[in-house]
Amino acid sequence: MFFSFKKSYKDSGYLEGFTDWHSHILPDVDDGIKTMQEAIDVLDYYESLGIKEVWLTPHVMEDIPNGSSCLRQRFEELCSSYSGKVKLHLAAEYMLDNLFLERLRDGDLLTYGNSGKQILVETSYVQAPYGFHNILQEIKDADLTPVLAHPERYQYMNWNDYQSLIAKGIVFQLNILSLVGAYGSMAQDKAFELLEEGYYTYHGTDVHSLTSVMRLMEKKSLKKSDIALLRNPY
Repeated sequence: MFFSFKKSYKDSGYLEGFTDWHSHILPDVDDGIKTMQEAIDVLDYYESLGIKEVWLTPHVMEDIPNGSSCLRQRFEELCSSYSGKVKLHLAAEYMLDNLFLERLRDGDLLTYGNSGKQILVETSYVQAPYGFHNILQEIKDADLTPVLAHPERYQYMNWNDYQSLIAKGIVFQLNILSLVGAYGSMAQDKAFELLEEGYYTYHGTDVHSLTSVMRLMEKKSLKKSDIALLRNPY
């Protein structure tokens, strides 16, 4: 009977006081939110859910070569336009490609987390970048800690890969919408396995649009036991 009760994120209370550590709300800079008004609408919706803080993490990659100064300017525009209660922070989600290596070596990066010593990174979903572990080591040699976005979504990774990365001090960030099937059953299963092992440090939505995040936040597919897992402090 315990496992038969299901709730949505919206109804679970899990998001009260939540910090969203991964979002594409900064408008008109990548494949996420396109307009200032939609960005404000998302933040208003987040406030209604009880979310208190949001990290804005726009893509930076060879196909979306956002410069740090341009992102800071856009962030200031959003902060000037938004008058709600959600606290906003700026970072970026960096694809581990040649553009990232150039910026790492130039020191031109938007850091992540309260320490200012972390960097949110991602890879292709289907294969690791050439020299993947060497790139991670180069990040660490720059006195930064790599935070791997949504590791549950990487099709090429297996359990040995996850254990190896954790052993090397790589930090994991969960897309909470993976747990309600937003990216398919394989990512969903991996997310629960990694969550049960306590491998995630940060939780985020990876929101790209208001309509999709509302649908998934209100989808009734979280068991009480699942919510208890999410509440564990890591």
